[in-house]
Amino acid sequence: MFLLKQRSTLPGFHLALGYTVLYLSLIVLIPLSMLFVKTSQLTFVEFWNVVTAPRTLAACRLSFGAAFAASLVNVPVGFLIAWVLARYSFPGKKIVDALVDFPFALPTAVAGIALTALYSSNGWVGQFLYKAGIPSAYNFLGITLALVFIGLPFVVRAVEPVLQEIDAEMEDAAASLGAGRWQTFRRVIFPAVIPSLLTGFNLAFARAVGEYGSVIFIAGNMPNKTEIAPLLIMTKLEQYDYNGAAAIAVVMLMVSFVLLALTNALQWRASKRIGMN
Repeated sequence: MFLLKQRSTLPGFHLALGYTVLYLSLIVLIPLSMLFVKTSQLTFVEFWNVVTAPRTLAACRLSFGAAFAASLVNVPVGFLIAWVLARYSFPGKKIVDALVDFPFALPTAVAGIALTALYSSNGWVGQFLYKAGIPSAYNFLGITLALVFIGLPFVVRAVEPVLQEIDAEMEDAAASLGAGRWQTFRRVIFPAVIPSLLTGFNLAFARAVGEYGSVIFIAGNMPNKTEIAPLLIMTKLEQYDYNGAAAIAVVMLMVSFVLLALTNALQWRASKRIGMN
């Protein structure tokens, strides 16, 4: 007697995998591969001259540096906001929760104009910062503030579900064993949220590196000083230097890939350590 394998009403593994690979190829792999195809039209000397030009190096340092700084700021701030939303009930909580997602829905150009009006020398906040000797627009600080604004929701939404899943009884058990609040946070809560914090950092960093619309208004766009890499790519495209734009894009892609791979490795090690414990 032969046992017939029961057919599933859902697509099988091979069909689902085929559609997945096809979709990722059309949406991600093929467009990214065209960057390398376009860059291959340059000789190595031409490619090297483009990516090592002082203007290119300055723009990349600014983009990656500001993105990294903004992501570092967003990790503790995003954790605090996620903690409040996950653990407390208060009047207006739904409004606060909706405001967290506001940068997702707000057009980047509108965000850039609003941030510039807020932090410029005559802005509501900027005028006080300038009087205190802290220029908050058209410099590294202004760019970082814009990237903090657009990256914060990624950290909050990555951490909040994890905090909601942590059983409060674990904290009560730690307290009953004599652990203080700081010990409970350090040994019970924080290890559980490390992977989600790294995920939020990854997402915020990836978004910040390629951000354009919300930054160009507050950056000042001065070559070798406040010009971000995406703007330099746009400038080369406007000059019909498509190969040069592709070369800079390839460098940004490779650096981003390496940095994201490192943080993903740290995330994997943190998850593995939690699983062993």
